Amino acid sequence: MSKSKFENPPAAAESETREPESTLGTKRGRKRKRKGNGQADAEVIEENAKKGTGKSIKFDEPTQHVEAPIEKPEEPTPKLKTIPGPKPQVEPKSQPQQTPHESAKGPKKDKPDHGQRPNEKQRKKNLESRGPPPSRNSHVPPHLVKKRDELLQTRQTLPIWPHADPIRERLRKNNILVLTGETGSGKSTQVPQFLISEPWCTKTIAITQPRRVAAISLARRVAEEMGSYFGNQSPAAKVGYSVRFDNATGPSTKVKFLTEGMLLQEVLRDPDMNQYSAVVVDEVHERSVNVDLILGFLRNLVAEIEKGSSRRKQPLKVVIMSATADVEGLVNFFAEGFAKNSGQPALPEADKFISKCFVEGRQYPVKTHYLPQPSMDWVESALKIIFQIHYKEPLPGDILVFLTGQDKIEGLEKLVNDYAEGMDKEMPKLLALPLFAALPQQAQQRIFQPTPRHTRKVILATNIAETSVTVPGVQFVIDCGKSKIKQFRSRLGLESLLAKSVSKSAAIQRKGRAGREAPGQCYRLYTEADYKTLEERTTPEILRCDLVQAILTMKARGVNDVLNFPFLDKPPVESLKEALFQLLRLGALKADGTISDMGLQMAKLPVTPKLGRILLEAARPEKDCLLDVIDIISALSTEDSIFFNVVTEEKKEAAEEARRDLYRREGDHLTFLATVQQYADEETDRRAWCDRHFVSHRAMQNVMNIRKQLRQQCQSLKLLTPADLSKESSSSSPNTDAILTSLLRGFVSNTARLAPDGSYKTFVGNHTVSVHPSSVLHGRKVKSEAIVFSEFLYTNKAYAKKVSAVQMNWVEDVMKEAFGI
Repeated sequence: MSKSKFENPPAAAESETREPESTLGTKRGRKRKRKGNGQADAEVIEENAKKGTGKSIKFDEPTQHVEAPIEKPEEPTPKLKTIPGPKPQVEPKSQPQQTPHESAKGPKKDKPDHGQRPNEKQRKKNLESRGPPPSRNSHVPPHLVKKRDELLQTRQTLPIWPHADPIRERLRKNNILVLTGETGSGKSTQVPQFLISEPWCTKTIAITQPRRVAAISLARRVAEEMGSYFGNQSPAAKVGYSVRFDNATGPSTKVKFLTEGMLLQEVLRDPDMNQYSAVVVDEVHERSVNVDLILGFLRNLVAEIEKGSSRRKQPLKVVIMSATADVEGLVNFFAEGFAKNSGQPALPEADKFISKCFVEGRQYPVKTHYLPQPSMDWVESALKIIFQIHYKEPLPGDILVFLTGQDKIEGLEKLVNDYAEGMDKEMPKLLALPLFAALPQQAQQRIFQPTPRHTRKVILATNIAETSVTVPGVQFVIDCGKSKIKQFRSRLGLESLLAKSVSKSAAIQRKGRAGREAPGQCYRLYTEADYKTLEERTTPEILRCDLVQAILTMKARGVNDVLNFPFLDKPPVESLKEALFQLLRLGALKADGTISDMGLQMAKLPVTPKLGRILLEAARPEKDCLLDVIDIISALSTEDSIFFNVVTEEKKEAAEEARRDLYRREGDHLTFLATVQQYADEETDRRAWCDRHFVSHRAMQNVMNIRKQLRQQCQSLKLLTPADLSKESSSSSPNTDAILTSLLRGFVSNTARLAPDGSYKTFVGNHTVSVHPSSVLHGRKVKSEAIVFSEFLYTNKAYAKKVSAVQMNWVEDVMKEAFGI
């Protein structure tokens, strides 16, 4: 019976679900009169499912596996000592152990006791911990209330549940809380619900996430747990999210999940964060550039409020959450901020300002396997281990494979499906599911759905599944030991994505994914000796990436002294100088280093500074090509390639023939423009059009969404008028010279000239680059005298991707304007 402590209880059988059924019964009384209770209940549940109750998204919670012969979960590891005794399927009399001080409060006086019951009081207290339930006059439908009460039992088994009161008390005492919650503790979903009913929480709670998939999925899960509508489903929705090019919030939103970049955008519009009562910064241990900026801004703001020098008078509560972060380092970081504002030479006593809390995670033992010899092809090694597990290990037990990127994932997915077709019919089926950032929401949600009967799921994921997303049902992890990271090459002045070895802390996080629900196994596709050579922690992104976007955000926020900004880790001086020079060349900064009017406009656009400069250039009256440039930038901004990467020679020839009417001799950017415009003009069957042209329908849907958002943004900045949109006509040929010179103004550093030996040399740095094979300019016998490119890729040599041919005199004119020569 203790198994229900770690699994979702069957929805129709638990006693806790009976209460909302009475509401449903009043609406369907006629059905209940004609049929037995069991049949009526089944129909109600089926009808609710049709209404879109949806699958519950599993984050930091145990998940349901009905056929799971899981070993007795009471004794996997000593870390479970923080969880109260078994609650589901046991008389609720044991529940008061969760809150030892409950008895000191005495009986509640607002309602009569009806003779029961300490357990009824405890139930009320549990419900209070996630905010007030909908009233009888609420517009929340009964199926959401029923789902909320079903999930309450799961929430009560989470390791963080007993810490609800200590967390509240610490935030009443201090405005800053550093919460270290091990993977599986439930911190991401529960902390905002613990705080929403606090007296000081009169506005919204913001929770940042490093990735959009985590922000959206967590918001959906919390909405279900709160019994609320989700996003923009209804004006009464209490939970929403905000990610780039997708804002799903409403007037009643009380809990808002958003990506770190979106919070920085809001800081530009509202430096005092007046719309929030609390800001929760999650996954701090990933140490992205945006997290470091957010922590710096929050440190200054909280210290100013404490000192009384801020326009904001109400306190702002800040919760810093992490799985493996350096707690003392974070405490000292914020304590230094208080000391600086108070004028004290030494650090104040940190306990007066900052609270700390530690929550153990739920972790079963995981057995680790290493390769005896290094592997040259870890995709092939992963394929062998997948089928080795599938043939030897009984069900249930899904497999999670960590790979570097979308190309590797799609390649391995095809191999798994091909080999699975040749298995014996008696063998369980294999269901390969990809998971990467560019995947649409609907496809990402498939990994959270229950595994079909007689089937094993194989989830092929990037490091997105390392901490941000918890995949249910996983008992086997295959770790390639690599991940793609941004690396700024100061010698080239360019940034590229490189596949590099993960750190030990990242490898431990990946391994832990196999032990969330039962004892598991982790197969590392490298040797034990290689593991010992890994770095202890992942290098913070701010120490290794391009800082142009970060510096522009700081300048727009009014931080002129960049060198003395409170960074957790000071970035290299060379990187800061390079970023300042780039912004100066783009016209975002004045000669004295302060931000220009153009820089302020660039900071408000949800694109990189280079793309923002291109939009502003295209909006000039003499260029007048903004709509066309928006189409190109929409194609550049999607994370998925709009053209399918065909492998076989036969398919390559077919794709070349099919795309002949899309290709443009000027290069890739004009080809993107033609593709977007033809797709937009297709009014009958866009999917069939994509199939004919070997174009990704999924990517084009994202492009159209970004296109719509960019047009709205440009209208809000007065770059576009409704008249401009009404006179739009795709039949008129685009002004290619104006488009290409606009692109040059933003990509002034990404230009190269033709050398006598037939290679291309960059204007900045004089480095050799080759046109990437995916470009329409690749293999041309007659080469252009100069090129401009959007991306730089470094593998065995330097490649220019997304390339267009330009005239040398255009480059000279742009260089004179940018460099003042």
